[in-house]
Amino acid sequence: MTSHFDRNAAWLRPVRVATTDGMYRQLPVITPYPMPGPHQLPVNIASWEPEPHRAALLIHDMQRYFLTSYPAGRPPLTDMLANTLVLRTVSDRTGIPVVYTAQPGGTPAEQRGLLTDFWGPGVPAGGEHHAIHHDLAPRPGDTVITKLRYSAFHRTPLLDLLRALGRDQILLCGVYTHIGILHTALDAFAHTVQPFLVADATADFTQRFHTDALEHAAGCCAVVTTTDRIRARLPHLPA
Repeated sequence: MTSHFDRNAAWLRPVRVATTDGMYRQLPVITPYPMPGPHQLPVNIASWEPEPHRAALLIHDMQRYFLTSYPAGRPPLTDMLANTLVLRTVSDRTGIPVVYTAQPGGTPAEQRGLLTDFWGPGVPAGGEHHAIHHDLAPRPGDTVITKLRYSAFHRTPLLDLLRALGRDQILLCGVYTHIGILHTALDAFAHTVQPFLVADATADFTQRFHTDALEHAAGCCAVVTTTDRIRARLPHLPA
């Protein structure tokens, strides 16, 4: 797939921060776009299949701060939320542990490192920004991991948790496909954890960024799949 990268796209233009001399990108106002269908997915190189006794579900950064860029009631947000809920239900019924990541609010610049140079101060202090979307709020028994970098594995207990649970597969959903989701898939691969990127349960800044991330993942580190394929593969959940 040829990627058409528009360096003049409005959301890529740096915005000056009044309190610093630096420049950084703001989260974009995202134009609605349809989720990729099963016939639009890239060809997978790996032939892995998810197994309920091996998999964990990772709901990645589904915080209000990151989701407010999407128009409410429109795809891809609506589809991502609905499909993530299906994946969570599948996980509950098949004994797959559910893990969330969330970035903390009001993180000091020295802890954010180079993220500040690209994204500024990040999630503001205050629970309303940090909270997971109410449709997917963590329940008792779910695990919530705090992360400070793109990858959910970087300096977090995620790998130790997976090993303690005897899990070597991870189902990935959430935002953003070409940033945190892709980096987490790459890190999972590096740690010999099989990543499954659920294409219609993630979302991105643009349809192009979304599909390019799927192509990259399928080509080097993950199996790209859909919610329906996961549901069909795992038992005990009627269609």
